[in-house]
Amino acid sequence: MCGITGAIWSDPGLAIDPTVLQRMTDVLRHRGPDDEGAYRSEFRLQPPYEAMPGVALGFRRLSIIDVGGGHQPLSNEDGSVWVVFNGEVYNFLALRHRLEGSGHRFRTHSDTETIVHLYEDEGPDCFRHLNGMFAIAIWDLRRRRLVLGRDRLGKKPLVYRHEPGRLAFASELKSLLEIPGVAREVDATALDHYLTFQYVPHPRTIFRGINKLPPGHLAVYCDDGLQVRSYWEPDFQRERPITTGDACAQLRELLESSVSMRLQSEVPLGAFLSGGVDSSLIVAIAQQKTQQPLKTFSIGFPIKQYDETRYARQVAEHLRTEHHEFQVTPAGMEILPKLVWHYDEPFADSSAIPTWYVSQLTRQHVTVALSGDGGDELFAGYPRYKAVALAAGLDRLWPLRTVFGARIWQSLPSSTRQKSALRRLKRFCEVLRTPPLRRYLDWIGIFKEAQRARLYTDGFLGELPDDDPAGFLQRAYTRCQRRDPVTAFSLTDLTTYLPCDLMTKVDIASMAHSLECRQPFLDYRVVEFAASLPVRLKYRWGRGKHLLRAAFGHLLPREIWSRKKMGFGVPLEDWFRHDLKELTHDVLLGTVAEQRGYFRPEVVRELVQQHEAGTYNHCYQLWSLLVLELWLQRWCDGHAPASPR
Repeated sequence: MCGITGAIWSDPGLAIDPTVLQRMTDVLRHRGPDDEGAYRSEFRLQPPYEAMPGVALGFRRLSIIDVGGGHQPLSNEDGSVWVVFNGEVYNFLALRHRLEGSGHRFRTHSDTETIVHLYEDEGPDCFRHLNGMFAIAIWDLRRRRLVLGRDRLGKKPLVYRHEPGRLAFASELKSLLEIPGVAREVDATALDHYLTFQYVPHPRTIFRGINKLPPGHLAVYCDDGLQVRSYWEPDFQRERPITTGDACAQLRELLESSVSMRLQSEVPLGAFLSGGVDSSLIVAIAQQKTQQPLKTFSIGFPIKQYDETRYARQVAEHLRTEHHEFQVTPAGMEILPKLVWHYDEPFADSSAIPTWYVSQLTRQHVTVALSGDGGDELFAGYPRYKAVALAAGLDRLWPLRTVFGARIWQSLPSSTRQKSALRRLKRFCEVLRTPPLRRYLDWIGIFKEAQRARLYTDGFLGELPDDDPAGFLQRAYTRCQRRDPVTAFSLTDLTTYLPCDLMTKVDIASMAHSLECRQPFLDYRVVEFAASLPVRLKYRWGRGKHLLRAAFGHLLPREIWSRKKMGFGVPLEDWFRHDLKELTHDVLLGTVAEQRGYFRPEVVRELVQQHEAGTYNHCYQLWSLLVLELWLQRWCDGHAPASPR
């Protein structure tokens, strides 16, 4: 697990000199404190042949596999192929045996060298043979091209900046900002999408001119320019007929194989344990495959409705793990500057706060941690899928939809309790008459379309092109729209919310503390299998994860399977009335924010006043605006990008 950065240039005036490359690498030190490396070659003319572009590769290493021999950048025998690589390739031993059989010779025991030789045989198609999480850059000297690749589910980040004469790339945006002349120009469309989703969806970033390589994609930069294409396109439209018994047997085989592969490590390894079904199941399978008690980690909060430690403790006792439990009082004032620096873009998922804390405390004991991410998307675990199923039923019974979608429901009082039944009912009914994709966006979104239009100034509205944020969901939904509604929207989440929100949250929070996180549910074999299952094996009678219970019910206490999903959050609604009240007034209602010209000051003030008065719960909207303004002050107002740690 590492940080990578670099560039390729055909314009000598755009060369990345050694001091710039060092800065680009140094700013990623938190991703790899154990080692660093660099490779650089100058642009040169070779008459009568074509010019050889200049190349710079930078690397920071967190040592996990082949601790002594995995230094990067790493090349093949004659130095014609160079690689920098962030992540883990779990099937590298099988690939190595195959490559050795075809004549390749290895100097190290690292998974990185497998990538080098696989590329020699397969070229850019090498990525489809890799089972793992990765962001990879390959410099092919003979073909004068740079090849980038990102894993199928977007577990590892990779951003790039393409301009005439140069392509630069990095694990994090802050590395590219070390290049002289890179403008910090906010992309108005990206900002609009951020206030819709609480993150900036790929392929955009918050900065104009810098993009994310989408999950499951590769990019090739050569004399012909830059080409980006997908290398993984599973058929989400196809449903596989299968019996419950066969599905259970195949799921056990796949998930147990996935966990076993992710237990490979030469450094201490443990697992996050929230007490929910997904993390508990991963721990149960892992504990069966280890001879010593697995180290497990959970985090508790003083507010009961946000504290799951009693469930985690129950699972740990049942499985006899070596359990570590931490009690923290999350402090928004303390944590916000750190989040703003590490996340590079405005990122408003407040569960980044507990993820930060559990990563920080886990790293005191281990270097690698398993997690249960992906189980909700693959097996229909989110409560919102109940709303999807109910709305789909009402769509077929239009008289009932007319009743539930009547405007009278909009006149219901708005509960200030974030998780209240009344709040959920009102949100459900308010958009029931709209098309399925639009209402789903309204359910999951932060600011609805009409709310954003009211919030924005006329000047900012004039900057926005005709680019509806719903298009991001539509493109994903189109890939699975012939499936039943629950499956279609869960698979839409798998390719949107999961990589852009959850994987971003986990990667940045964990790597900020030099902790590697591995997600067994997101082995692409498990993903393709789960995506093909009929909905009856995942969602029944208003409950998801039916197949997980059928296949692994014996591994966990009954109470864990039947407990209500809690989520991983912090008490935002209370913070904005107490802990964050002064900061909110200073930041959101101050002259600096008002003079930016993005938002109408009177609308922002109204949101703050209504929330503080308790007449409405605007905590998610206020958190999004607060994070955005603090991000703007940190990254766009001339502040030096020094780490706040």
